[in-house]
Amino acid sequence: MKNKGKVLALAGVTLLSATVLAACGGGKSSTTASSENKTYNYVYSSEPVTLDYVKMNQAGTSEITTNLIDGLLENDQYGNLVPSLAEDWTVSADGLTYTYTLREGAKWYTADGEEYADVTAEDFVTGLKHAADSESEALYVIQGSIKGLQDYLDGKTTDFSTVGVKAVDERTVQYTLNAPESYWNSKLTYSIMFPINAEFLASKGKDFGKQTDPESLLYNGPYLLKSITAKSSMEFEKNANYWDADNVFIENVKLTYYDGADQDSLFNNFDDGAYTAAALFPTSPSYKTAEEKYGENIIYNQQDGSTYMIFFNLNRSLHNLSDKTDEQLSDSKKAMNNKDFRQAVSFAFDRASWNAQVNGEEAKEKALRNTLVPPAFVQIEGKDFGETVKTELASYGDEWKDVDLSDGQDGLYNPEKAKAEFAKAKEALAAEGVSFPIQLDFPVSQTDNAAVQRAQSLKQSVEASLGKENVVINLKQVTEDEWLAATYQAETPEQNDYDLAISGWSPDYADPSSYLDIFGTTKGAATTPRIGISHDNEALIKSVGLDKYQELLDTANAIKDADKVDERYKAYAKAQAWLTDSAVAIPTISKGARPSVTKVVPFTRAYSYVGVKGDASTFKYVKLQDETVTAEEYKKALAEWQKAKEKSNAEAAKELANHVEK
Repeated sequence: MKNKGKVLALAGVTLLSATVLAACGGGKSSTTASSENKTYNYVYSSEPVTLDYVKMNQAGTSEITTNLIDGLLENDQYGNLVPSLAEDWTVSADGLTYTYTLREGAKWYTADGEEYADVTAEDFVTGLKHAADSESEALYVIQGSIKGLQDYLDGKTTDFSTVGVKAVDERTVQYTLNAPESYWNSKLTYSIMFPINAEFLASKGKDFGKQTDPESLLYNGPYLLKSITAKSSMEFEKNANYWDADNVFIENVKLTYYDGADQDSLFNNFDDGAYTAAALFPTSPSYKTAEEKYGENIIYNQQDGSTYMIFFNLNRSLHNLSDKTDEQLSDSKKAMNNKDFRQAVSFAFDRASWNAQVNGEEAKEKALRNTLVPPAFVQIEGKDFGETVKTELASYGDEWKDVDLSDGQDGLYNPEKAKAEFAKAKEALAAEGVSFPIQLDFPVSQTDNAAVQRAQSLKQSVEASLGKENVVINLKQVTEDEWLAATYQAETPEQNDYDLAISGWSPDYADPSSYLDIFGTTKGAATTPRIGISHDNEALIKSVGLDKYQELLDTANAIKDADKVDERYKAYAKAQAWLTDSAVAIPTISKGARPSVTKVVPFTRAYSYVGVKGDASTFKYVKLQDETVTAEEYKKALAEWQKAKEKSNAEAAKELANHVEK
């Protein structure tokens, strides 16, 4: 598969960045930012393949470069889109043309902080052209949106000036769309839309964004990358000349690589004063000490927009990590291509117990998610998106009529339903000559203790629900590099070396399509290869029913009118219902909702479900304090933030009308 949007590896992203998202944490507390504390120390776990923020689509890159590069717009602490490099913008009356006026004073700087050039409108043209020419992994986000871009990508034209982006003058950049998109501006917070200086790009050539070379980039954002050593450490330093330097309160960010092997090291380093924050592991030895010393300061932050799923590989061709016989390989492939079998495994999987291996019994359900699209991601006629999905899903069969899809509880685990679905699958599979038990390989990084514990929990619950005589989960503990190559970093279906694997998805823009398109069969969708299906494998696409799913996506996407947003969302709810019933992937958790301690002032960071400018890894706006925030302070801050957010979002929605040309 092509990795991004942001495709997320489970271990580090889920366990670590949550503490920034929560913005709080243990001991006595002061909710006033400290004038002394200017350095943030913690860990990172996603290695960048490259620093080319326009080309690469993985979280390992975006979690770094979001702090280094600004785009036209960004998110504030309430999730509103606010000016960044664009000080203002207008939208044509027909919704097809967006014109952005760049602010004066925004400049490019070298890694040493020396001024290189002004940020100009032409830099945005260069950035998009580089995305197209380098076959960016994130092109699916915009290739159907910008006029002429698809023809350029298909080679129907070699003249990039035919693409709908142009520098009207030095400070004015304009985009022309194929059709109105009410969510277009939210795409501007995604790295593929960020600018690149043409002269610098040409000077670096293939070394632009070189993995461990801070000098391979220019910087126009809040921080400079001072050093980066693979699987060791990285350090950011505040860009003193940044156009919005007054909103950058942390002057130094120092991150150490963490592979998940020593869970206690996070809390121990926090307790020693070496780390600013720490994810806590209730199953680790240090947790008792954490409770004793920071019992009033352990908090459970909010769920975010990421959704982690366990994927079935429906067309496995690589078996380097398998000990199965040829017959067992064939049988498991046939089983995974049976919808009743996939549903049986989904209902047999105790996701709460699985999550408890990391988050503990008290918080085992807090991060659970039951659908790819978070149920409250958008509203339909004043109700959560998930309510409409639930209604649509009930039409697929009795097994779905009593399923609760809301966040923070397990709406899928049901051993009785698992047995019923398996009975149907077994009868059909036996008629095909399949022998039992079905053997399913699940690779896991042997150094990631949390991942191993979770994998063992999955094995236990599935085998207990369905019987070992019917299904066996083979845990394949391999090196981290082997695990990455077989799963997260596999770029094509042929490189997938698993029957079951887990990774996550974080949306790119504020529309359900940003989630649901990843299982589509057109536009280079990102995650269909994760389930083993190439976009040109028409036979398997039809066998699984993804052709019908694509029809549902096309129907929803065809509804473009700004006054028919509810109708559009209802159509996407039908697609989500189909996807849930298909069970080609099992939703598990989001980021967040895990125990942690931190000295970050609550709710000072930028916030958003989409893009990279409201991500948990952003440090602009974030404030630190000397003492760890208490759970009571976090609760109070959350209530205040929720109230302020509702008011701010309403005001922002009204203000949007001022940007539309009359």
